[in-house]
Amino acid sequence: INEPIPGGNVRITGSFTQEEAQDLAAIIEAGEMPAKVQFLDQRTVSATLGHDSIRAGTRASMIGLALVAIFMIIAYGLMGGFAVGSLAANIVLILGALSGLGATLTLPGIAGIILTIGMAVDANVLVFERIREEQRNGRSPMTAVQAGYERAFSTILDANVTTLIAAIILYLLGSGPVKGFAVTLAIGIVTSVFTAFVVTRWFTVMWLKTFRPKKLAV
Repeated sequence: INEPIPGGNVRITGSFTQEEAQDLAAIIEAGEMPAKVQFLDQRTVSATLGHDSIRAGTRASMIGLALVAIFMIIAYGLMGGFAVGSLAANIVLILGALSGLGATLTLPGIAGIILTIGMAVDANVLVFERIREEQRNGRSPMTAVQAGYERAFSTILDANVTTLIAAIILYLLGSGPVKGFAVTLAIGIVTSVFTAFVVTRWFTVMWLKTFRPKKLAV
């Protein structure tokens, strides 16, 4: 094509037969090149496949939560029960945040929730170990709880900030399921820190003020 096409007409020059020129003109007018499709494999997937995957992910979340709850109660007694309560509150907050954002809970999102369960328990474990140390040093239950939370705060914050940075990078550079995982993970990081330092601590302080034990079973 050697000239502009202001009026919709064009002249094709070259070594073409009449039939070749007509075929080329038809291709240009159609806007696509002809291609033969060869079927190598064809499958029909029902809608129940996605439903089964979500159901399996939900079952995995419940099993993971149950195992974590059993471990925390065995390892830390009543304080472990408080941690399990805050863990349940953490999951509710995550689902509420996802609902507020209008996000759809997918299989990668469920994986993010399962990872958040472990991270939330990790924060409580650090706090409880600090409280144990303070009690061994002779502090009263109330002062041991206060000192334990204060001394564990910086460690927990550093660990969660680095994970949050990784989640942001996944969201910015990833696509599709990776973004869904990153969103759930980022929300879970924020809610896990909140529940570890507010919900679990509130349970503990209210129990101490009500029963006033001489030693905290942790």
